[in-house]
Amino acid sequence: MASVDYLIVGAGIVGLSIAKELKARKPNSKIVVLEKEPVPGLHSSGRNSGVLHSGIYYPPESIKAKVCRQGSLEMSAYCKERKLPLNQIGKILVPVNTEDAPMLDLLEDRAQKNGVLVHRLDKKALIKEEPEARSASGEALFVPGTSIADSSAVMKSILSDCLKVGIEVKCSSRITLIDTSEKKVKLSDTSHLTYGHLINASGLHADSVAHQFGVGERYTLLPFKGIYWKLSPDSGIKINHLIYPVPDLRVPFLGVHTTTSVDGDVYLGPTAVPAFGRENYRGFEDVTVSELLRISKLLIKQTFFDRDGFRRLAWQEGRRYFKPWFTEAARGILPRLKSKHLLACSKVGIRAQMYDRKSEKLVNDFLVEKGNNSTHILNAISPAWTSAFPFARFVIDNYIER
Repeated sequence: MASVDYLIVGAGIVGLSIAKELKARKPNSKIVVLEKEPVPGLHSSGRNSGVLHSGIYYPPESIKAKVCRQGSLEMSAYCKERKLPLNQIGKILVPVNTEDAPMLDLLEDRAQKNGVLVHRLDKKALIKEEPEARSASGEALFVPGTSIADSSAVMKSILSDCLKVGIEVKCSSRITLIDTSEKKVKLSDTSHLTYGHLINASGLHADSVAHQFGVGERYTLLPFKGIYWKLSPDSGIKINHLIYPVPDLRVPFLGVHTTTSVDGDVYLGPTAVPAFGRENYRGFEDVTVSELLRISKLLIKQTFFDRDGFRRLAWQEGRRYFKPWFTEAARGILPRLKSKHLLACSKVGIRAQMYDRKSEKLVNDFLVEKGNNSTHILNAISPAWTSAFPFARFVIDNYIER
């Protein structure tokens, strides 16, 4: 029976970043990362927008605020050092409705507290920077530090880094049995591993893994599907930066916005429609009766109690599953956009969003819980990809080594 010092479940950006940081601190340690898929990065880490977020949205006391800006700087530096694609494109934030205008003041204040550089744009400056964008108040915020990277290229590079320093990444490897008292797991190939410390970074399955350790039982996954449309090159709409609506900060979604990929393609999205399975990317893929009932029950409960305006969110986002209403939402930031300008594409992701059964609310911040000889990363949602390097240090400092 093989024995390892650290066993990491999930070879996404968070799992691999933790493995890399642990190996740098403890070069003689034996580290194994388990990945159920044939290759890493087939879910959240490889399906995200590639946006390196600035950290403007988050309350200063939150974990997100503490690691996002630094993460963006470090990931940008990593891409430059490894000669990976990076586009320092900047972001424009606009209020879609007049009642959203005061949010510019709040976001500007948070930016200052979080050390994020922003510029307030008046109507004339906005037209100069982004002629296609619309602001209900005429004003906008420009965040020059926002960049775009290639998530797949970054994942391949970090995987290569891990392999070079002797970290073992076992793909197509599922845990079939966990014995917490013996610190032992049985794998899908019938082999066994004993561990000194287990780190659960399994994203869309993090809650189910944690529950096997008796950890985080008040939390359960409530997944949301992010669907995108591609802007037709024939639309005549030229986008200079990323364009975002001012978000409703009560919920952890940013609204339909533009994303320009490193190869120049422009996408609009994502939606935040419910997914009825942990990997329900299309149709009825990965939908089981038990998951369908579990998720439906949570959605009905949230809609009934209307925590943090969930009823409005559900109505608003549910309609955006259909192209006419998606187009209507996108026109809030791009008034010249027409339905014919949007092309169907394969870009889709699922947000590993945790729901707190005790408070009956969606969890907004990163969430990590300590177990017996284990650490569980339960809510590694956006901006986890941006924040991966400092977040890995945060987890190790506060949960693994403490």
